[in-house]
Amino acid sequence: MKKHKIGMALSLVLAAGTLLGACGKSDDTTKDQAKGGDKEKTTFSVAMVTDVGGVDDKSFNQSAWEGLQGFGKDNGLEKGKGGYDYLQSTSDADYTTNLNTLARQGFNLVYGIGFLMHDAVDGIAKQQPKTNFAIVDDEVKQPNVASVLFKEQEAAFLAGVAAALTTKSNHIGFIGGMEIPVIERFESGFLAGVKAAKPEAKVDVQYSGAFDKAELGQTIASKMYSSGADVVFHAAGATGNGLFKEAGDLKKKDPSREIWAIGVDRDQNDMGPDVVLTSAMKRVDVAVKDLSTKAKDGKFPGGETAIYGLHEDGVGLAPVNSKAPNKDAIDKAVKEWVEKIKSGDVKVPGTRDELKTFSAK
Repeated sequence: MKKHKIGMALSLVLAAGTLLGACGKSDDTTKDQAKGGDKEKTTFSVAMVTDVGGVDDKSFNQSAWEGLQGFGKDNGLEKGKGGYDYLQSTSDADYTTNLNTLARQGFNLVYGIGFLMHDAVDGIAKQQPKTNFAIVDDEVKQPNVASVLFKEQEAAFLAGVAAALTTKSNHIGFIGGMEIPVIERFESGFLAGVKAAKPEAKVDVQYSGAFDKAELGQTIASKMYSSGADVVFHAAGATGNGLFKEAGDLKKKDPSREIWAIGVDRDQNDMGPDVVLTSAMKRVDVAVKDLSTKAKDGKFPGGETAIYGLHEDGVGLAPVNSKAPNKDAIDKAVKEWVEKIKSGDVKVPGTRDELKTFSAK
């Protein structure tokens, strides 16, 4: 009888211990799940689809990717699914597929880099309403799409001033990619800057019709330099790489020749330290980091258009080459024009029609 009571007591103790252990295990699991759930909720991932120029185009796409990498580093993200990543487009047929792939992989925000992705972003945004998208250089009117535009004309204006104060032949060149609104803003601003700083200088304007044809850019640049231009500015993506090659080749043949090229989108001094005068910077990297941060903080501006200009540090002029003989004069003039533009005293034209009536006085 005594043994029976002791056995019963031990059984009850073991049962209670098992029950408490089970309860403790259940609580721990719940906590782990809650932690996992919190982590999942706070993790933010972002990716981009490049235009045909490629992620290493030394220009527009590269600037966007640099911005995305910076955002990833600042937020402890790793490259790849669940962090930050990109898909490269080799033709416009890849746009829709690449955007859809990234959306299906669960990225919270997906960028379409470039004007040419308008239709693809518009279509996929409708099909993937739970994913946020952003398009750079155009506007898509969808509640889950944020549009990013720039005042390229302001940066180009400053490049025009630099070109005008550098040229000795009074003959300057402009190479455009495709004749679309964004490149028209570059062209109009550049011509206005030249006009403001040196009205007697002429500007030869030519379009390549592509953003990924370096050989075509070199051909156009060759003709411009041979016809007397001594400063050429490009707004043609990877096509503009041909400009730097031509300028570099000519400089090597005749080191005493004063010949210059002006870059675009990012500081392109690395494309030719002896020939790159400066660059009209379009800070796609700044816009990408800014918009990604807003989205991560739950403030994604879906259905809205953000415009980045000098005021927002979205555009600007890269440092003038230290080898430029009149660097100090250019720096001084650029600083003065920046103040006039920021104050509203000068409104830089963004179209050819606005250029016709432009006056810097």
